[in-house]
Amino acid sequence: MDLLERLEIGFIPFAPLGKGFLTATIDTNQTFEKNDTRSKQPRFKKENMEFNKTLVDLIKRIAEEKTATPAQIALAWVMAQKPWIVPILGSRKLSRVHENVKAAEVKLTEKDLIEIRKALNSIELRADRWDPNSANAKRIGK
Repeated sequence: MDLLERLEIGFIPFAPLGKGFLTATIDTNQTFEKNDTRSKQPRFKKENMEFNKTLVDLIKRIAEEKTATPAQIALAWVMAQKPWIVPILGSRKLSRVHENVKAAEVKLTEKDLIEIRKALNSIELRADRWDPNSANAKRIGK
C-alpha cells in the first residue's frame, strides 16, 4: 500500500462487503446454492460465520449510531482509508446499488476510525476467503 501511495496508483479492493457478509443480511444458518461461490468458501461455513459475527456486530453497532446500514459503514470505512482507494461494488438489486452509493455520504470521524481500527486489531477472524480448490486459492498459493 505504501508503494501504491508513493507511485500515486489507485487501489480497487475486491469484495469490499465480504461477499455480502459485512452487510449483516446473511444469517449464520443460511446455505448457498451450489452455483454460488460462497457455498465453497470456508468463511461461509456456519461455524466460521458464527465466529466472525463479532466483526458484523461491530459494524451493526456503528451503523445504528450513524443512522446508516452496515454495508454503508463497511464501504465508508474502506473509502476513509486513503482517497485513492475506491471500492468496486457488485449487486444483483438496484436498491442495493442506491444503498451503496449513499455510503459516500457517511462521515466517519477520526474517533470512529480509531475505534474501528482498535476493534479490528482485537478481533480474530476465522477461515480463508477462498475455496482451497479454487483457481483463486492456487493463484495466491493457498
